[in-house]
Amino acid sequence: MNTRSETVPSERRAISGFARFLTVWVLLCIVAGIGLGHVFPRAFAALSRMEIRQINLPVAGLVWLMIIPMLLRIDFSELARVRQQVRGIGVTLLVNWAVKPFSMALLGWLFVRHVFAAWLPAGQHDAYIAGLILLAAAPCTAMVFVWSKLCHGEPHFTLAQVALNDTIMVVAFAPIVGLLLGVASIHVPWGTLLLSVLLYIVVPVVLAQFWRGRVMRRGGVVALERTLKHIDPWSTGALLATLALLFGFQGQAILHQPLVIVMLAVPIIIQVYFNAALAYGLSRKLGVPHCVAGPSALIGASNFFELAVATAISLFGLQSGAALATVVGVLVEVPVMLSVVAIVNRTGQWYASRAT
Repeated sequence: MNTRSETVPSERRAISGFARFLTVWVLLCIVAGIGLGHVFPRAFAALSRMEIRQINLPVAGLVWLMIIPMLLRIDFSELARVRQQVRGIGVTLLVNWAVKPFSMALLGWLFVRHVFAAWLPAGQHDAYIAGLILLAAAPCTAMVFVWSKLCHGEPHFTLAQVALNDTIMVVAFAPIVGLLLGVASIHVPWGTLLLSVLLYIVVPVVLAQFWRGRVMRRGGVVALERTLKHIDPWSTGALLATLALLFGFQGQAILHQPLVIVMLAVPIIIQVYFNAALAYGLSRKLGVPHCVAGPSALIGASNFFELAVATAISLFGLQSGAALATVVGVLVEVPVMLSVVAIVNRTGQWYASRAT
């Protein structure tokens, strides 16, 4: 029996109905959240006061329900495979950690403080930029498996890359965010930022790996698939509840400035296409196989928006522009990434025609 194939359960699935229509669900959450916030303002105010050291407890619980099922898919033993695709891994690491956070900081500064400055609330400029930086500072963990499946990506490369990114994220997320917020002249509450990394990265990774180990020892990949199927609704429900909560607090700002979401979406969309093209082009130049170049481009372009939302709330509050900016990332994620998948699939012949 090929035991290696048993370690890659999740990326073999096609995109789910929920994921395919994620943008629709987010739009519904906007409507529901705004409506609930208007009808039950005291309840939302009470939820906002439930916090310890600026960490909102209801949101923290929801984020754990979102993140832990995603991390349960990650097999860190796949890190041993990293050396088998050194060029593809190198391209993705370059884009994820040396390009994407910094390009987003530049785009945020350009669009928020200059291009759209006159139409965005002046008091939220720094918060919007901070939210965009948080969105780009961590590579996607869960949806990458879906994108890789849709572009016929090499599954072991995808799994090894995600495992490596999650390992790097434990130590690199806080310093990169702190550096870029400092460059943007935004006050960095380091205590809260480090606590957020502990709560939303370190602890969930440890718990998910402990849980995964127990499940695999008891029933192998079949038991893991069964567990993932049972807990996926937790993650889905937690994501929708978090979005409704956010828009409940952001409702008045959105009603007064409906074009804010559109304006914040512009730098996010630009950075997705820029980073995907950069990773895809570098992979072609370096002679990386298309089945590796595709997921490399998609990993380089997508964001860990669940972590970004949670950290934005912790650092800046539920009603902040930073929280709103990260939620806009959720809104545009699926349609934009599906378009990148389509481009990768349709350019396979062009990719294969590279000079050798």
